[in-house]
Amino acid sequence: MSSKAEPIALAAQVESPLPAKIRVVSLDAFRGTVMVLMLAEALRIPSLAQAFPGNAFWSFLAFHSSHVEWQWGSLHDLIQPGFSLLVGASLPFSIASRRTRGDRLAKMLAHAVWRALILIFLGVFLRSQHRAITYFTFEDTLSQIGLGYVFLFLLGFVRLRTQVVVFLLLLIGYWGAFALYPAPGPGFDYAAVGVPSTFTSNHTGFLSHWNKNSNLAWAFDTWFLNLFPRESPFRFNGGGYSTLSFIPTLATMMLGLFAGQWLKSARTSGQKLKGLVVAGAVLTLAGALCQWAGICPVVKRIWTPSWTLYSGGLVLLLIAGFHSLIEWKGWKRWSFPLVVVGMNSIAIYVMAGTMERYFLDALTRHLGRAPFLVFGPAFEATLRGGAMMLIFWLILYWMYRRKIFIRI
Repeated sequence: MSSKAEPIALAAQVESPLPAKIRVVSLDAFRGTVMVLMLAEALRIPSLAQAFPGNAFWSFLAFHSSHVEWQWGSLHDLIQPGFSLLVGASLPFSIASRRTRGDRLAKMLAHAVWRALILIFLGVFLRSQHRAITYFTFEDTLSQIGLGYVFLFLLGFVRLRTQVVVFLLLLIGYWGAFALYPAPGPGFDYAAVGVPSTFTSNHTGFLSHWNKNSNLAWAFDTWFLNLFPRESPFRFNGGGYSTLSFIPTLATMMLGLFAGQWLKSARTSGQKLKGLVVAGAVLTLAGALCQWAGICPVVKRIWTPSWTLYSGGLVLLLIAGFHSLIEWKGWKRWSFPLVVVGMNSIAIYVMAGTMERYFLDALTRHLGRAPFLVFGPAFEATLRGGAMMLIFWLILYWMYRRKIFIRI
């Protein structure tokens, strides 16, 4: 949700956001929250938990500031599905805006293809930092979205019934492909694919079809990624992430498409809120039942169908919370700092991926360590990370005031 202004200058355009009358402020605020959660890695909360062992408060925050080892998920694991789902939720409003401007389907499709290519290669660019040559890998959030974006765009023009059928086929087909691929046998050498003996999340039996670095997605990448120039042959991804996750990620974006169509409808705010809550609860429970029933584990890193349902449901429940406060209750002022971030999500994503270390080093270089030691050494990294986040927000606020919004 784990150098660079130049590609954006070449590939992105600067334009005003959608007209206020067809913007849903709660979506902007939630998008800003997702990006803030991503930036919050700089707070180094897990290090605080280590400094205060046994402290329930810091342990709770540390868990939700980190990715889980393999199964289920934390709040931090919802960053990528949240960002992906919001892409789909924004699409109905984007299409409506462009139709209002008189754009034809051919022009919109050409732009969607261009956008998809830029997202794919921007993800590759960000993953290639500090590498000797281009590091061709496609598990970055932007690349995953880009790989499925054209399909999502086309689905935005078909009937809801067709959309639902495609959604189900994506999940059932992805599940079936993993289930049919041979499961690792008892003699499988997990150490050779980067899975240590201390790793406790692998299964025996049917669920072993989704074990780390021994599944269909891993096998695909050992072929596909080695088609590109590499410093050394690709053998495994240390985190277990994979290219094929873009398929169920498309399903996550489709959940956003459903949500966007629902929010764009003429229903009342109360009706929209109820629909989001019911859908979120049903999807979350369905995803969990897949794990409990031994059908499919809930794993983000290979984006299992059960993870699509489980995480999608949780994200919809979070969106429902924002909708209830902002659209239903009309309480908008509190969300302004988040809206500032959410309306420039691509900008902050690239800033976080390219400038975080620069600003952290600059803060120490120019201010020294003393300002960040006021609460003791344990909080030094957290305060420095908070200062960096403030700098990023001020940059985004400057852009907001000048109506500079980076769109691909």
